[in-house]
Amino acid sequence: MTGTTIAEIVERIRTVSNNDKVVVAFSGGEDSSLVAHLASLALGREKVELVHVCFGPYGYSRGLENVIEVAEQLVLSLKIVPGRGIQERVLKGGPACNMCTRVAKLGVVKAYAWKNLVLSGANRSDTWGQMGLEIHDGVFSPLFRMEKGEIRGFLKELGLTIPRIGESGYREGCKLKHLLKPLINPDYHGHASAIANEILLDTLEEAQWEGEIANVKVVGPLSKNIALVNVDPTPSNDVKELILKRLKRLRTLDEIIWVEGKIRLKVMANPGLFNDPHARYWIEVGRIGRDFAAEVEVEWHPSTNRRLRTFHVVEVLDVG
Repeated sequence: MTGTTIAEIVERIRTVSNNDKVVVAFSGGEDSSLVAHLASLALGREKVELVHVCFGPYGYSRGLENVIEVAEQLVLSLKIVPGRGIQERVLKGGPACNMCTRVAKLGVVKAYAWKNLVLSGANRSDTWGQMGLEIHDGVFSPLFRMEKGEIRGFLKELGLTIPRIGESGYREGCKLKHLLKPLINPDYHGHASAIANEILLDTLEEAQWEGEIANVKVVGPLSKNIALVNVDPTPSNDVKELILKRLKRLRTLDEIIWVEGKIRLKVMANPGLFNDPHARYWIEVGRIGRDFAAEVEVEWHPSTNRRLRTFHVVEVLDVG
């Protein structure tokens, strides 16, 4: 815990921005919403503009609704700009949330902002907050040293209620974070992740399910999409059967596994990642394991694929 106060962050925003207009990279989630509100307290609403990068089918429909709803709640100007093409190019080399944030999200927002300072919601709960810088290349992250619990405490103190998408009680947003393989063919790999996760959340919403984890991870070789369904707590058998029935209609899913017991995965990694124990740990615990409904064990292998920039979950070795 940092012990930082709201007043201190507000004053920090004034100082770093030189009291000039700022542009907030806005997802509609807790982090960017808090940054947007603190910026409006520091500078006034007329000097704060929200910019949301729309990734098309890779963003949840509920997520876009939240963006508009929260912008109205904050009474701030909102601009929506496209970013799908850039995101697809970034993830062609394998899962890369940090690079996606830097290039496909912040890069697009920076291009729009031009000479204005960009504020991001990066903090200790995400890869940018773990590996990036508080101020870098025109981007300032006021919550950079804060933990998720502190952020939620500030939201409560300020009386801000941020609606959930429903995929995670920890961090929500992009469906492509559930694609644990390179995005080589958007019409196959991207389609599977985008539609399967929308089907899952829609079905759970119909059933009035509430929980902490709800996602469909897409793994397997490039020629085969294996869906790993993670829902915690597990819904009733009727709801579970309905989810499986709907997912089986999806032409881009070749196999579906409901994750309930311990699961073991074979993961191929770029040699640089494979030879870095810290990087492997972060991927295994912070990137893969966090969003699973059961314990995950990873069997690491070095990849000879020169196009693989990060990692690729190629096989499900065992499901408990």
